[in-house]
Amino acid sequence: MNGITILGAGSYTPSLAVTNEMMTEFIDTSDEWISSRTGIKSRYMSPDKANYEMAAKAAKAALENAGKTAKDIDFIIVSTCSPDFFYPNMACLVQKQIGAEGCPCIDINSACTGFINSLDIARNYLATGDYKTILVVSSERLSPQIDFNDRGSCILFGDGAGAVVVEYGENKPYYSILGAEGDMFEALFCKANYKPNFPKFDGNEIFKELCDTPEKQCYLQMDGKAVYKFAVDAMASAVDKVLNKSGLTIEDIDLVIPHQANIRIIQSALKKMKVDDDKVFINLQDHGNTSSACIPVALSELMAQGRLKRGMKVCLVGFGAGLTYGACIFEY
Repeated sequence: MNGITILGAGSYTPSLAVTNEMMTEFIDTSDEWISSRTGIKSRYMSPDKANYEMAAKAAKAALENAGKTAKDIDFIIVSTCSPDFFYPNMACLVQKQIGAEGCPCIDINSACTGFINSLDIARNYLATGDYKTILVVSSERLSPQIDFNDRGSCILFGDGAGAVVVEYGENKPYYSILGAEGDMFEALFCKANYKPNFPKFDGNEIFKELCDTPEKQCYLQMDGKAVYKFAVDAMASAVDKVLNKSGLTIEDIDLVIPHQANIRIIQSALKKMKVDDDKVFINLQDHGNTSSACIPVALSELMAQGRLKRGMKVCLVGFGAGLTYGACIFEY
C-alpha cells in the first residue's frame, strides 16, 4: 500500500486582522449579518507580504516542524490561484526564498481544492521512488481579487499560507477521489487582468459577453446559490466515494477537515455525510475562506494543539472554482 507520512506542517498568518466590525466601515453590513450567514468573525489580509513571501514563511515553518532543512527537499509543489506572477511559477520563488537548490518546482491551480490535488500528486511522485521528501505549500493572497463593493463576496475571503513536508508511508492507507464540473465554471471565476495594447485588436472583446462590466474584468465573481448547491452535494458525494474506495465507514474516520468556505455549506455537507461534530475541525471563524490554504493551515493548527496523533485516520474534503472537488483519506 502506497501511503504518505506527513512529517510536519507550518503556516503563516498575515499581519492585518480584519474583523466584521471593520467591514461595516465601508459596506452596508453588520457583525451579526456576517457571522450568522457565514460563521466568520474575522479574516487576515496581507498588506506587506507578497503571496510568494507568505508561502516561503509557511514552508520554513513546516520544515522546522518536520525537523528538516531546505536541502532535504527534492520536490516543491505550490498550490495557488492567486500567483504574484504569471511566470516564473510560485514554487520557483519559494525555492529561492528557502534555499532549496536544484529541485523541480511546479504550481497547481484547482482553486480551493488545490491542497488536496497537490497532496495527491505528491503521493504519486513518492510512490515512484524518484523523490523522497516533498514540500507541499498552499498560499493565497486573495485580497487583490476581491471587489470590496460586493457585500456578498468580500466578507468571505482572507489571505494566508500553509505547508506540509511529506515522505512515503510504507503500508499506510491512502485513498483519494478527485473530479471537476467544468461546465459550471461561470459560477465562480476571476479573469486574468491583462491589459493588451496591441494596436490591431482590443483583447477585452474576446470576453465581452462574460465580463461585461469593469468589475467582472478583474474581480472575483460568484453565483452564491449555485456554489452552495454544488459544494454541499460535491463534498458529501466525494466523501462517500472515497469511503467506498477505501472499504472504511465514516465511523472509522478520526478527523474530518473540510474546506473552510462557509459554515452553512460545511454544516449541510456534514449532515449529509452523517459525521459527528466532534470529529470535525473548523477554524473559519478566525481565518475566513483562504482557498487552498484552508486545509494545510488547519493541519498546522491541529499539530500545534497536539490534536493530531499518529495512527489517526484523517479525511480531507473540499471544492473550488472550476468547479472542482476532491477528498482523500490517509493515516497520520
